[in-house]
Amino acid sequence: MPVPGTDLVVTPRVSARARRMTLRVGRTDGRVSLVVPKGMPLREAEGFVAAHADWIARQVEAAPAPRRVEVGGTLPLMGREVPVVEGAGRAARWTGAAVAVPPDRPGPRVAALCRTLARTHLLEAVDRHATALGRPFGKVTLRDTRSRWGSCTSRGDLMFSWRLILAPPEVLDYVAAHEVAHLAHMDHSARFWDCVGRLMPGYAPRRAWLRREGAALQAIDFG
Repeated sequence: MPVPGTDLVVTPRVSARARRMTLRVGRTDGRVSLVVPKGMPLREAEGFVAAHADWIARQVEAAPAPRRVEVGGTLPLMGREVPVVEGAGRAARWTGAAVAVPPDRPGPRVAALCRTLARTHLLEAVDRHATALGRPFGKVTLRDTRSRWGSCTSRGDLMFSWRLILAPPEVLDYVAAHEVAHLAHMDHSARFWDCVGRLMPGYAPRRAWLRREGAALQAIDFG
């Protein structure tokens, strides 16, 4: 479905559960989708898209450009830009100054390294904050999530995006504290935020950094 006055295309998706039309622009790739209630005439959807053409164009323009991981380029790792250089062996390695990776399929190999580093740093942070809180936690899993940086279940299991290793260490630490605080408060009430503040005084700039820069981290293409 074209967006009038632009070269953009909207991908419609019919939903039996939707009660109204909803436009979404991907924060990482700028792709535009439209949720359409089942039974709604196509002309109404086209009119809705036309009426929001300017908004769609602004949102797509604001989306960060994809950034591919490749030898000879750089990668944000633990908050600083590091070079990605050609290395021997089968796996990517963090040398302390650069990421060394075989030239064959560098993206997936670097992603595997990021997952390993993220697990180490997140487990340390979770254990430290949970000890301070005096609450046990369950299993910790890492995923490449797009809609959230972390979550906590009622069983105390924690999930984090491994892309947090790309952010500054203090930002990763904030997300760990945030999810650990959910072990005590499964909501975002004033008590919850008080708990986050006790675990990490002055957390606001770290939260703001993630809201401001997170989409750029999600736009990194590991192929």
